[in-house]
Amino acid sequence: MYTKRTLQKSFVNASKHFPVTLVTGPRQVGKTTVLQHLSKKNRTYVTLDDPTLALLAKEEPALFLQRFQPPLLIDEIQYAPQLLPHIKMYVDKHKTPGSFWLTGSQQFQLMQGVSESLAGRVGIVNLLGLSIKETQGKADVCLPFIPTEEHLQKRLKHSEFMSLKEVYRFIWRGSFPAIALNDSMDRDLFYGSYIQTYLQRDVRDLANVGDEGAFLKFLRAAAARSGQLLNMSDMARDASISVPTAKHWLSIMETSGIIYLLEPYHNNVTKRLIKAPKLYFLDTGLCAYLTQWSSPETLEAGAMAGAILESFIFSEILKSYWHNGKRAPLYFYRDKDKKEIDLLIVQDENIFPLEFKKTASPNKSDIRNFNRLVSMGKTIKAGGLICLAEHLLPITEETTIIPIGLL
Repeated sequence: MYTKRTLQKSFVNASKHFPVTLVTGPRQVGKTTVLQHLSKKNRTYVTLDDPTLALLAKEEPALFLQRFQPPLLIDEIQYAPQLLPHIKMYVDKHKTPGSFWLTGSQQFQLMQGVSESLAGRVGIVNLLGLSIKETQGKADVCLPFIPTEEHLQKRLKHSEFMSLKEVYRFIWRGSFPAIALNDSMDRDLFYGSYIQTYLQRDVRDLANVGDEGAFLKFLRAAAARSGQLLNMSDMARDASISVPTAKHWLSIMETSGIIYLLEPYHNNVTKRLIKAPKLYFLDTGLCAYLTQWSSPETLEAGAMAGAILESFIFSEILKSYWHNGKRAPLYFYRDKDKKEIDLLIVQDENIFPLEFKKTASPNKSDIRNFNRLVSMGKTIKAGGLICLAEHLLPITEETTIIPIGLL
């Protein structure tokens, strides 16, 4: 049974305006499934995972496009970047919106070719794993998250309370459709196979990583630091590699959709903000597997419980923007006094601060650092404390307690 995705609306809208529309994202998040559903058999489907077709596309791109004519859906376009100049020539000649739908799961090789060949001709949307709302069959009501009273009241109408047990089960299993929608899928088998595919296809073949064992150590070192400030030296030491190698490998993980580096918010008036980003694993199930938590219960009671909950909340907010075809205006705050705010949503020079807590009984001390923003000279708007509370309630005049189920 097909599960509707929030991305559908923004993708269809982009396809009406661009001759080429590209969906990027990690492997197995449902890119092909969404586009095949939307095409309704009115579009030729070709996958470059097929070595024979990939070879034809590389060696005879003009012949490939004669054989497979638009409207065309090309899966895993990064395996034949030689096609991109020929796609450009076709769309320049015909200027027909929606001629090509593309998917790509390896942005580190793909995006350079897109920017060089299809600038101004391609609409790009990002797809991650299933959001909470998508798993509940409420894809249409998942709007970009912002903690204003009006927005939260809209979300409240379509939200369900999630208990501590339910939250950590979702976190532990993760958001890949194959596992999130199928309780009978063996979680360890799925993630073991996923990592092997990732190492063999995305990492070894395309990034020339010779030592897969060292890269797996590096993956685990990154997973153990999800929700923390990026410390490249520590991660390099844990994997027994050099810092330049660690930087290269981290860029592979970022552009292939495994991690996200959240930048600190900078203000010209404020000189005390640090520059290191925060590292987040975008799928908490993969993160929990790499850090070897054997059950939702051990994860919830363990040392990573708070950090992985923060990673989960962040990824849900990021999905709410990306799946609606929007840029995510997300940052964090931390100064040299180690005063931190988990997330800042910045829109039109307004700042909406958010704090994430593993508690069902929040209090005002949890948001005490919101006052640090006043010295930045920015307009501070509605704030939120996202936690395990049962009810949407004000904690101050400008800040609201937000149950996780509203995400």
